[in-house]
Amino acid sequence: MPRPLGELEDAVMTRVWQWNRPVTVREVLEDLQQERSIAYTTVMTVMDNLHQKGWVRREAEGRAYRYTAVSTRAAYSAALMNEAWSTSDNPAAALVAFFGMMSAEQREALRDAVRVVQYDDESSADAAPEPPAPPVAKGESDERPQEPGR
Repeated sequence: MPRPLGELEDAVMTRVWQWNRPVTVREVLEDLQQERSIAYTTVMTVMDNLHQKGWVRREAEGRAYRYTAVSTRAAYSAALMNEAWSTSDNPAAALVAFFGMMSAEQREALRDAVRVVQYDDESSADAAPEPPAPPVAKGESDERPQEPGR
């Protein structure tokens, strides 16, 4: 699990995730400048660091790069939650406390997510092939008795 993103890294990744397309340092810079005073070289360094850490991939385009997210914001959030939960000495208590902090909308989203996971589990079980029949001992028939009326 990579370390959590810093404040500026998160601001950059938020744009990369929201735009969901290859972006340039210039595009991110111009958007960030609507909120703060920031230099081109600062954004370029942050994006290079994100590339080195494996958060984005980049492709050369002329003398610049286009950056694309390697994973989604949801996957990042899930990894952070999993990391926090796995470090607890009492995971069940941590979950109870976490659920207690949730709003009604968040609890409903959790219920929906559990339904999706349960549906996926049931679908996988339905699609699983039947186990092979046990081998027939020498001299025994592998025919099964017919049900009455068949």
